[in-house]
Amino acid sequence: MSENIPSMGGAEPVDPRTAQRWVRTPPIDIFETSEGLVLRADLPGVAPESLELQVQDNRLSLFGRVHAPLEADAQILHQEYRVGDFVRSFILSDDVDHDRIRAKLADGVLELTLPRARKAEPRKIVVQGGEPS
Repeated sequence: MSENIPSMGGAEPVDPRTAQRWVRTPPIDIFETSEGLVLRADLPGVAPESLELQVQDNRLSLFGRVHAPLEADAQILHQEYRVGDFVRSFILSDDVDHDRIRAKLADGVLELTLPRARKAEPRKIVVQGGEPS
């Protein structure tokens, strides 16, 4: 199942919201459990209200912004902590149940749970007798 989720990330615009500028791509770990997949993204400094997740046409997209406000008289001398917009996008397999995807943001880590779709249970079809049409 995990091979069906290749990373579409990269330092390139992939959405109209980011088409006019370059954005960063946060590091993401993907692992498989007995229930499905789990994605964990390191997003320090990201508030839930500045994060947008969407699934459209089997593409899972993460958009967001890292804010790091400075005091009015502050001047950056050295910066390793990246601020600004980020985006990541993944192609989901048909095995993922889009309606049951859950997201949790805690301590700078976004965790997405992508459960497997429930398989249709076999059922017996009753044949009824009647007049031919």
